[in-house]
Amino acid sequence: MRAHQIMTPSVISVAPDTSIVEAANIMLKRHISGLTVVDDTGKLVGVVSEGDFIRRSEIGTGRKRGRWLRFILGPGESASDFVHEHGRKVAEVMTASPVTITEDTALAEIVDLMERNNVKRLPVVRGDKVVGIVSRANLLQAVAGLAREVPDPTADDDHIRSRIIDTMEKNDWCPFGLNVIVRNGIVHLSGVITEERARRAAVVAAENVEGVKKVHDHLCWVDTMSGVYLNSPEDDDLAKAS
Repeated sequence: MRAHQIMTPSVISVAPDTSIVEAANIMLKRHISGLTVVDDTGKLVGVVSEGDFIRRSEIGTGRKRGRWLRFILGPGESASDFVHEHGRKVAEVMTASPVTITEDTALAEIVDLMERNNVKRLPVVRGDKVVGIVSRANLLQAVAGLAREVPDPTADDDHIRSRIIDTMEKNDWCPFGLNVIVRNGIVHLSGVITEERARRAAVVAAENVEGVKKVHDHLCWVDTMSGVYLNSPEDDDLAKAS
């Protein structure tokens, strides 16, 4: 999927000289967490978000740096802090030259950009004009939409087993001696893991195969140093109940 397939096309923008109070009220009224900032020609010049209102003198949350840190950072950083905490216009608190994407940007790249730059939204531009915005909420909606079950005519037990094995064997956390038994869409996983997190990964991998109704975990954990052997929590519960 690409940005144009999930983006919000109706973008609310403000001008650089918009007051802080007005920008905050727009976000509250429209129930949004960020605004694009455009100049008189419609060119994107920045983004202002909720995070830009956290450190503000009005609410007594200005940044307090120790004397030694102020000395290391120099007066320039203190000056920037002052402007951000006391500025009256959007231009004084916004993130200038924000990271942007195009309508053809793939979702994988969008997520990577969000994580790498620690941002929650990315403006979608065509040239230097904003045509949309992709936020984490858009990604969540995409996941919810694609997660709906679609009948698969080949999702019989043999196909399910093959797909589970193929999926797991591509990963370095794949259980040793992996064995998969499938009956009427019910999956039983057995094998040996040496890292407890691999248990959840294996179960999730099986759950994501079309046609799987339930996954039973029989994976045993072995400590490679001591040789200590532990059954799966599910098998332990069954043993206690019997």
